[in-house]
Amino acid sequence: MMKIHCPQCGDRPESEFHCGGTSHIQRPPLECSDEEWGRYMFERENPSGLHAERWRHTFGCSQWFNMIRNTITHDIEAVYAMTDPKPEVAEGDMR
Repeated sequence: MMKIHCPQCGDRPESEFHCGGTSHIQRPPLECSDEEWGRYMFERENPSGLHAERWRHTFGCSQWFNMIRNTITHDIEAVYAMTDPKPEVAEGDMR
């Protein structure tokens, strides 16, 4: 089981959290086409390596935060607030 560092509560077991999907996705404008909206809703990358994700400490403080996680090793490279910019991570390709 992964240990996830909650910015509010500290290190907690993965079972207390829920992943909310990819972070830093730009929503298309309201006047976008059906095709563009469909791509936004349903087409996502499934990268191998570093990936920015949103997580919620559901069974704790209920706060949302961002995490950069390696999808191969599950190593957590960074945890940061929803309002903070994505940090630079030295290893590999960041998507």
